[in-house]
Amino acid sequence: MELRDLGFDPWFQAQASDLLHEGHGLARIAAVDRGSYRIRNEFGEISAELAGKFYFQVESPLDLPCVGDWVTVRYHSDDTAAMIHGLFPRKTFLRRKSAGEKVDFQMIAANIDSAFIVQSCHFDFNVRRLDRYLVMAADGGVEPVIILTKTDLITEEELEQQLAAIRSTGITARVLALSNLTGRGLDEFQQLLVPGRTYCLLGSSGVGKTTLINRLLGQNALETKTVSGTGEGTHTTARRQLIVLNHGALLIDTPGMRELGLLGATEGVNQGFEDVARLSANCRYADCGHTREPGCAVLAAVTGGALPEERYASYLKLKKESEFHELSYLDKRKKDRAFGRFIKSAKKQMKD
Repeated sequence: MELRDLGFDPWFQAQASDLLHEGHGLARIAAVDRGSYRIRNEFGEISAELAGKFYFQVESPLDLPCVGDWVTVRYHSDDTAAMIHGLFPRKTFLRRKSAGEKVDFQMIAANIDSAFIVQSCHFDFNVRRLDRYLVMAADGGVEPVIILTKTDLITEEELEQQLAAIRSTGITARVLALSNLTGRGLDEFQQLLVPGRTYCLLGSSGVGKTTLINRLLGQNALETKTVSGTGEGTHTTARRQLIVLNHGALLIDTPGMRELGLLGATEGVNQGFEDVARLSANCRYADCGHTREPGCAVLAAVTGGALPEERYASYLKLKKESEFHELSYLDKRKKDRAFGRFIKSAKKQMKD
């Protein structure tokens, strides 16, 4: 295996000369678990940790390596372990607001070519949640594909209703319906996977992400749990990890997400709601907020029925949420920098 088989394409090669120092090698982050890392190179997978200088230069969770990142490393212990010294810029990324009340970013994965947004046709189907995942993908420049699983648990008529519900809202992403039980749609899904390209599975717990990976691997390599009495799965995946499939595609499995808050994703909201963005180009005011302004083309489309009210409400909700959290985040960063300057000044005074 060579680095290009792990996704090290010309985009990363162009930056290697500025980042790679003598005695260092290249590797990709394969897993992150409570601050410990697994990296993968052309020879296999080993453990790694952050070099002290790297760690103390980190100012934000965004600066820490995540699954899919490319890093520079120095090997030790006969190349059975490594220290991480540098982080490559990210071509694409998936991130969200940290769960709970904390206002900060949490990196999900980096350098993803396509994100498979997985929902179960049974109890998990939710168009508004799809909007959130689509905004996350657009925010990081990742191509989204919607995967509807467990088609065996609903009728054909119900499936058609769900597909129609997605299209009626203005969502244009590709949609694929499949069943891990019957095998429906699996051949078509496998055709989406290109060797050397990286894909990420996103979705709630129990929608069949891990089972899907096991089907692709042809074995029960990853642990799954018995489905509940309702036919839904239960949470299994505990960490994000990069898996090399048999035919060479790279797939990142992620734990189910209970919360999917948006932070600083204004551009992602605009790209995720392309229909709203197109309409807004005809608004009377360039800074139109699309709420009560005269001459608003978006409001006119809602009134005239060209833009579904539910779609419009989802757009406003996600836009306001992202902007609100961004203001809180910027305020937090401002206070953190002020505190950092205070500590440096105090240390200097103590030395004097």
